[in-house]
Amino acid sequence: MTAPIPPQTARFERKREAILETATHLFNARGLSGATLSDVAKGVGLTTASVTYYYRKKEDLAAACLLRAIETLDALVSEAWAAPSPPERLTDLLARYFARLADAAEGRAPALITFWDLRALTGPQAAAVMEAFLALYRRVRELFQDPSGPAFTRTEQNARAHLVFSGLIRAQSWVERYETGDYPRAAARAADILLNGLAGAKRRWASPSLNVALQGPGDAGEVSREAFLRAATQLVNDHGYRGASVDRISAKLNVTKGSFYHHNETKDDLVVACFRHTFDVMRRAHDAALAAADDGWTRLCAFAATLVRFQLSAEGPLLRVSALSATAEALRPSLMAELRRLSAKTAGVVADGIADGSVRAIDPVIAADLLLGLTNAAVELDKWAPGATLETAPDLFVKPLMTGVFAPA
Repeated sequence: MTAPIPPQTARFERKREAILETATHLFNARGLSGATLSDVAKGVGLTTASVTYYYRKKEDLAAACLLRAIETLDALVSEAWAAPSPPERLTDLLARYFARLADAAEGRAPALITFWDLRALTGPQAAAVMEAFLALYRRVRELFQDPSGPAFTRTEQNARAHLVFSGLIRAQSWVERYETGDYPRAAARAADILLNGLAGAKRRWASPSLNVALQGPGDAGEVSREAFLRAATQLVNDHGYRGASVDRISAKLNVTKGSFYHHNETKDDLVVACFRHTFDVMRRAHDAALAAADDGWTRLCAFAATLVRFQLSAEGPLLRVSALSATAEALRPSLMAELRRLSAKTAGVVADGIADGSVRAIDPVIAADLLLGLTNAAVELDKWAPGATLETAPDLFVKPLMTGVFAPA
């Protein structure tokens, strides 16, 4: 017989869960750097000193939220791995994950923190969280190591695991547009795209390279505007919005803070410019693909392959969409609206492909989410799949989504 929980311990656990739940929502909305312990305390009706009784520092609280989400996902992976084959395991994992997201949306289970701002976590807590995150990634990679499936090289395994893993994480942001009763259908449609790709009958993979570089005139003898955009983008991607300080950006370019403010009004203005630059490159990729091909399939292949190459090129990278959560709240709505328009533009190309027969009959909106998620995740492809190059990245990372993640390389 299980001993009853002492009242004091039960109260402690209830308060701790309330703190974790409130912190998860705040971190998801504002980023790890944008939310404070006082924000969390206000959300649960406690003083900041009371919150520090449970979590001494904000980093301790952020780590607890991240580790709880990792443990939840690891349990879902373990349950899904009971299925007999890799495709069935992936399908089961998506179904379980979307069901868990529905439980959180309806208050039956705690919310899950997103992992987009993971690299913004600092201090000794960061190492333990990253170790757990890497262990979870390796569990997902087991999908592509099954002897009964196709034989993939280690680089191919890593790239496909990154594709699936990042797709899972990103789904938490787009599934919210559905009624929770439709989450199972969304999971099934996402699984269908991942397993069977986008290709219509007799369509073959190709990855034409399109020119989308945005080169502007620089001032003679001075660091160019494009150099500031690249430096800020790289630092926000690697260290989060707060971690990309004016001092850090200036040091990366070997210029003074005075030079920074000569070229930029504020850091917020520079980050907004980074988003505008990112959206401009994506728009140019769409326009170039439209001009270069007559059918939806070829346009989608060219669009995604071009953006993945851009991420690894000297002109890259693009800014991670996750940085939106940490931008100034007044600026966020217009940036989110622009991102939604680009997503709709991508879904429209998928719909065109379905109409002309070059793309299978799939959900165009979910396909667009997976495609944009893939191009966003490509910024870290060389970290997750060492050996990926500018030339090989489209075959390693785009082709699996276009033809199916278990299709032979």
